[in-house]
Amino acid sequence: MNFHTDAWNLVTIVGLALVTVLTRCFFFISSKPWTLPHWIERGLQYAPIAALAAVIAPEILMTQGQFIGTWQDARLFAGAAGALWFFWRKGAGQAILGTIIAGMAVYLSLHLGLGW
Repeated sequence: MNFHTDAWNLVTIVGLALVTVLTRCFFFISSKPWTLPHWIERGLQYAPIAALAAVIAPEILMTQGQFIGTWQDARLFAGAAGALWFFWRKGAGQAILGTIIAGMAVYLSLHLGLGW
């Protein structure tokens, strides 16, 4: 490596660090209280649900970038079992953990037992 490459790497790292600090501290820099418009707050309420759906749905419904072509896939039944458990125990403190356990129990039973 030469001096030019090292200097460029250093400038890049320092620049990225400054951008990160600035964007993270942006809300603390202002002396006035700052609020989001109502429509943004309303939209942000759906962000966790949308992110979860964007991660989970393709994992359950697709293989190798294609939709599952058969109903004999353990992921479909595991997802259904997890959803049923969640809606049955909604409001209980163990709803999330029970959802994971119910889905994995069905998945492992079908995947290991039947080879789906």
